[in-house]
This record gives sequence, C-alpha cells and structure tokens, in this order.
Amino acid sequence: MRDALLIALYAFAGAAVTGLAGACALRLIRRRSLTASLAVVAAVGVVAMLAGTLAVAWAMFLSPHDLSVVTTVVAMAAVVSLVTALLLGRWVVARSRELAVAARAFGDGGAFAAPGGPATAELEDLSRELAATSARLAESRNRERALEASRRELVAWISHDLRTPLAGLRAMAEALEDGVAADPARYLRQIRAEVERLDGMVGDLFELSRIHAGTLPLSLSRVSLYDLVGDALAGAGPLAREHGVRLVGERVAPVPVEVDGREMSRVLGNLLVNAIRRTPPDGTVAVAAERTEDGVVVSVSDGCGGIPDADLPRVFDTGWRGTDARTPPAGAGLGLAIVRGIVEAHQGRATVRNIPGGCRFEVTLPTAP
Repeated sequence: MRDALLIALYAFAGAAVTGLAGACALRLIRRRSLTASLAVVAAVGVVAMLAGTLAVAWAMFLSPHDLSVVTTVVAMAAVVSLVTALLLGRWVVARSRELAVAARAFGDGGAFAAPGGPATAELEDLSRELAATSARLAESRNRERALEASRRELVAWISHDLRTPLAGLRAMAEALEDGVAADPARYLRQIRAEVERLDGMVGDLFELSRIHAGTLPLSLSRVSLYDLVGDALAGAGPLAREHGVRLVGERVAPVPVEVDGREMSRVLGNLLVNAIRRTPPDGTVAVAAERTEDGVVVSVSDGCGGIPDADLPRVFDTGWRGTDARTPPAGAGLGLAIVRGIVEAHQGRATVRNIPGGCRFEVTLPTAP
C-alpha cells in the first residue's frame, strides 16, 4: 500500500509540474491560432505522462533498459498526439475562417450562407445563430427602407397640403390689405378656418413625432368604454350631420379598461372622423365595444365601399391616404398612423378588414385587471 501511494505521489508531482508549465504556455499563446493551443494541450498530456513515468522510474530505480523502453513508447505516443492535434486544429481553424467569410458577407449587406461541409457542434450552433441574425437584419433593412420611403412620401404630401392653404391665406391677406375684399367678414372666417386646419396638422405631426420617439406620456386610469364611446359619438355628431351620415352606437358594453382617457378619445375621434368622411350621405357609421378572449375590442364600421386588398396593409402607414384622398379635408394621412401609435403604446393593436359595403376598424385593448 505504501509503495502504491509513493508511486501515485511521484507521478502526480511530475504531471503537476508539466501541467503548470502547459497552463503558462497556453496563457502566453492565448491570442494565437487554435492549432497552437491544441498542440500544447496534446503535448501537456504526453509530457505529463513522461514526467510521471520518469519520476517513478527514478524513485523505483528502474533499469536503464526498462526506462528506455518506456521513454520510446511515450515518445511515439507524443508524435501521434501532436500530429493528431495539429490536423484537428487546422481543420477547426479552416471551418472557422469559412464561417468568418460568410459572416462578413451578410455584414456588408448580403445574406448569410452557411459554409458547406461538416463542422463541430459549436460551429453549427454559431452558424444557425448567424443565419437567424442575418434574417433579422434583412427584415430590419426592409423596415428601414419602407420607413424612409414613407417619410419621403409624407414630406411630399405635407408640402403639398401646406402650400395650398398658405397660398390661400396670402391671397386673402393681400385682398384685405388692399381693401378689395367684397366681404371682409367672410374672408376672416375663411382665414380662421385655414389657420385651425394648419394648427391641426402641426398638432398631428407633433403627436406622431412623440409616438415614433417613444416619448408619448400616458396617464392611465380605469374608465368605462361606454363613457369613452359616448363622448366620441357626441363630439363627432356635428360632422356626421353635416355629411348626412347616421351614427350608431347601440352595441357598446360598459366594459372597464385602463387607458389614458385623452389619448383614447383621440383614437376614437380619428376613427369616427375618418369613417364619416368616407361614408356617402345617408350612410351609417356603427360603433361597437365588447369583451373577447383577446381583450376588449372597439370597432368602427363605415360604408366606404371597401379598401383595395393591395392597400389594406398600408392603411396605418404614416402619410397613407389612398387614391381618392388627395384634396382637403382628407388631411395629411396622419390620423390612422396616430391611432396605431397610441393603441400600441397601450399594449394593444389596431387592425382593419373589409366588410360588405365598407370596412371595419378594430382596436383591441388589454382587459383592465
């Protein structure tokens, strides 16, 4: 028992010295190629065995012949180990470089294509992660292009909508200044109406900028949808009478929600104004609110005749106004974009779909706790 313990201690001492030397070598070459690190690891294993064997041989006074035999066997093992480590290291490095080249391609704007051939499990996992990252990056680039196109379109439309009332205001101001206005009071009323319209456009732009910046302040409180819809219907009543449109709010359940009352009133107001302006005279705009499995759903149905299927995905985009909305009072195409921004800020969603004779806008909000 004592001899076995001594052999173990001598072998451990020799191997420990070799292991410490190998750890120092790995630290020195930690920034070098993986091939060098694998070679050091293989060498440490063989040299540790040789050091332990030599220590035991010295302690046990083995014959020179036996010691030379052991040394030869260990040397052959060392050669095989080092060659294997070098081959493995070169193979792993080659796969890593192929992966780096593929990653550089999608970083420059292309798509990631995983290199062919077998690879280690870790490199396969890395390849899958890079492929998923490439897909997300491509989707982000597409969203950025769509957003940039939407911004350019919005600037063009806003410029068009601002130029018309400003030209009218200039003409009316010059007429009043020169004293050639036949009915100054009518001119003043028209100037006031145009100024209010411009003020509304500026307010919409400011609201949309806060939504896009993620700085829209919300003051949440527990309110009833019945009260919110009732106030919105009352506010849209004069516009509906002016256009000869009937407002119906018969299926409105008194469901409690936790929302910012002011912002949600703006959502309902924008939806009602949009529906009234799109509905022909003697048409009907219906409002409903009910609890569903997904939450609380508020819907506004109009008689616009429907939206082309190609335009449905763009309805809530900034600046979108459709093909028949290029003149006042259609606005700058910001109302529905503001609706979506406010609803999403409440952790909800806004959707639209066609129904017989028109379309239905639906706002889904989380149920109040």
